[in-house]
Amino acid sequence: MAKLIEKVAWIRLENGRVLTARTQDRAAFYLPGGKPEAGESREEALVREIEEELGVTLDPATIAHAVTVEAAADGKAAGTVVRMVCFTAEGSGTPVPSAEIGEVAWLGHEDRDRVSAATALVLDELVSAGLLPRA
Repeated sequence: MAKLIEKVAWIRLENGRVLTARTQDRAAFYLPGGKPEAGESREEALVREIEEELGVTLDPATIAHAVTVEAAADGKAAGTVVRMVCFTAEGSGTPVPSAEIGEVAWLGHEDRDRVSAATALVLDELVSAGLLPRA
């Protein structure tokens, strides 16, 4: 039986690009976010993780579910799957790498080879929805 990891992620689109992050010890970029802690809602986890990772304060009243994807988890044992529940939200502040984040980048569909499998699926969904230009 596969191990399932649930993660929340923030989709921030700007000028035909998506905000992504890369931890200091990994090559692949992913949507910023993380795992909910015990007793924490997905929305609460999203607000906390984005503040910790990027120094951006999300407005909880603007959080809206966008898409949920499942894919092989990057950097985990074979058979480990990540379920990434993605949200849009308005935020204040300029994204700056903090905590374990080594780099942020604005990537497009043409950068699918630089992102995690789950993030690649989200990029495909954004293209299908007409929110991101196809590579």
